[in-house]
Amino acid sequence: MVVAIIQARMGSTRLPGKVLMEIDYKPLLAYLLDRISKSTQIDKVVVATSVLEKDNLIEIFCKSYGVDCFRGSEDDVLGRYYNCAKKYDADAIVRLTADCPLSDPVIIDGVIQKFIDDNVDFCANTVPVETSEFPDGVDVEVFSITALEKANKEVSDKHFREHVTFQFWQTDRYTSSQFKQKINLSDYRLAVDYPEDFELVRYVLGEIKSKRIFGSLKELVDIIDNNKEIKELNSKYYFGQGWDK
Repeated sequence: MVVAIIQARMGSTRLPGKVLMEIDYKPLLAYLLDRISKSTQIDKVVVATSVLEKDNLIEIFCKSYGVDCFRGSEDDVLGRYYNCAKKYDADAIVRLTADCPLSDPVIIDGVIQKFIDDNVDFCANTVPVETSEFPDGVDVEVFSITALEKANKEVSDKHFREHVTFQFWQTDRYTSSQFKQKINLSDYRLAVDYPEDFELVRYVLGEIKSKRIFGSLKELVDIIDNNKEIKELNSKYYFGQGWDK
């Protein structure tokens, strides 16, 4: 069972409430759910949020949208993932985040397939960052329930428990591989962490709608390349900027 667990919360310090911010009367989280529904490798999708009162809004949205919502610790996100994965009998977990509304299902399926083919504990496309060829905002991480259970038992560092997968690719205790592509697009940014990111995504989604296209990664890049102001809008931000060193 391949279970996609979408990490979501209302309490972002950089852009509070971003996951339910609306573009054309539709929350960012809804855009993400619609796009990943095109994946052929995912068996189940669950939104995992915290038990804090402010995240009740996420659960309410999930119920209205017909998607399961799991609630757990705000800071111990590793524990939240583990408990969610066990509840839904996951064999493999696809980690996605709600601030990436432009995720590409073709890339998701590619990472899942490489995870299977390489028979590793962990596979991703945007980490390690130094060798990534993908934009921030199409992040996909896939790991086994065995690796997640091991990490949940052994990892005590609060920073690692907050960021869930750091131990998979920053230590040598797990086997891992990276999904690659022929062209390096890591200079682009499609995640939503700052107001400028939101404005870029708003523009891109508007172009997708007007052009009547799905918005594959190539199409997203073409849209951005065709507007110099949009391309420069969030260029000062970089992948991992919010991570503690």
